[in-house]
Amino acid sequence: MTNILENSYFITQSEVNKFLLATLLCGIIGAEREYRSKSAGFKTMIMIGLGATLFTILSVKIGGESPDRVASNIVTGIGFLGAGVIFKEENRVNGLTTACIIWIVAAIGMAVGAGYYEQAIGVTSVVLIALLAFPFIEEIGDRRFTKRVYRIVKKQDHYSDLDSYEEVFKQNKLKPQRGKHSLANNIITGSWAATGTPKNHQRFVEQMLKDSTIIEFDF
Repeated sequence: MTNILENSYFITQSEVNKFLLATLLCGIIGAEREYRSKSAGFKTMIMIGLGATLFTILSVKIGGESPDRVASNIVTGIGFLGAGVIFKEENRVNGLTTACIIWIVAAIGMAVGAGYYEQAIGVTSVVLIALLAFPFIEEIGDRRFTKRVYRIVKKQDHYSDLDSYEEVFKQNKLKPQRGKHSLANNIITGSWAATGTPKNHQRFVEQMLKDSTIIEFDF
């Protein structure tokens, strides 16, 4: 049995250990993604990590004078897989974090395949800490810096009518960023991206809902 495992044409014990370690490290990251119901979860991360590990091992074995010949293409090739989980929804871009993690998981697999176990374990630890801690940090930030998009539609009386709403934003301690404004058939439409606390946003919305001159109000 030992002779079979140590046969260079089949698989070595060292390579078995690399596949097991890659499965463990990438599986831990994948479990976190699965728990948060992300598009690339447990199985996907394991497959990516194992694939990167195998490509790296094969690159060393068949690369000859250029042992990085195959492995170097993982860096660019994994980008196409990551791009598949990025999508735009209304005014937000989703999937960027998952795409970055796919890229990192491939890097972890390459590190394991090349025998850099300490680096692979260290990066996995940092990634897990970041994934577990950042939601709490983001929640704290959202309490103070929540960004929302508003759209106001009203009849044209004076164009300054829409401009005056920027003062309403400021009165409610919101920081507005002017978006697209348009005029069609005597109807003025304006949009803003405003940043502030949820409480200030709620106060602004309540004030706008009392404005009888507004035809449509998206918030």
